[in-house]
Amino acid sequence: MPAEPLSPVSPWRDYRPAADELAGRVILVTGATAGIGRAVARALAERGATLLLHGRSAPKLEALYQQIKAIGPEPAVAELDLERAQGPQYQALTEEIEKRYGRLDGLLHNAGLLGNLSPIEHYDIGLWQRVLLVNLTAPFILTRCLLPLLRRSADASVLFTTSGVGNRGRAFWGAYAVSKFGTEGLAQVLENTPIRVNSINPGATRTRMRAQAYPAENPDTLKPPEALAVPYVYLLGPAGRAVRGQRLDALPPAG
Repeated sequence: MPAEPLSPVSPWRDYRPAADELAGRVILVTGATAGIGRAVARALAERGATLLLHGRSAPKLEALYQQIKAIGPEPAVAELDLERAQGPQYQALTEEIEKRYGRLDGLLHNAGLLGNLSPIEHYDIGLWQRVLLVNLTAPFILTRCLLPLLRRSADASVLFTTSGVGNRGRAFWGAYAVSKFGTEGLAQVLENTPIRVNSINPGATRTRMRAQAYPAENPDTLKPPEALAVPYVYLLGPAGRAVRGQRLDALPPAG
């Protein structure tokens, strides 16, 4: 049976978020220090969200902290290396969020590794494990740990990052494609909770990962990460309350 295509429907098409759209909401953004994560974090803060900024580089987190603090509520930082973190580190983060905020209103799984684009018979086994760990296992562990805090929210939203290769495998995409298949499966499993869960495909965006995957591509032909802000604000905020169990394109399909 052929896989379902990404939905071309954009429920946020006529959405214009208010300046205080996300006031009072506590949202954790993983992979927040660059690309889409940084752009979305800024957009969320500009609309009043209190952010927990995840990354693995202390200097980059500090720089982002100062930027976010200047445009929105004071954020918090969560320095965590998803390739090396174990249960105690995840538990410590959970306890810190509970102590500081008592709940969590939004969780954006944005951090990810591309890995290597190569024939499957040449794919490095260690790299395969790293990609699956960061892209799939880490989001599972983090979501599992934070579910009690998400359930304390009156309107919690969990948003997973997927890809065009996440429901239709493509040659050479190896562990990345498999990890996104798994991510979509995890999102579907979580649909059975009271929390709204969706997956979003950023599409062709001007990011470092995109340049790694398509080195010959002219970046000037791609939309910048900031172009994705509205869909993310919509899905993580009150306007998207009715959207559940969906797999959506952040950007309109090409053509």
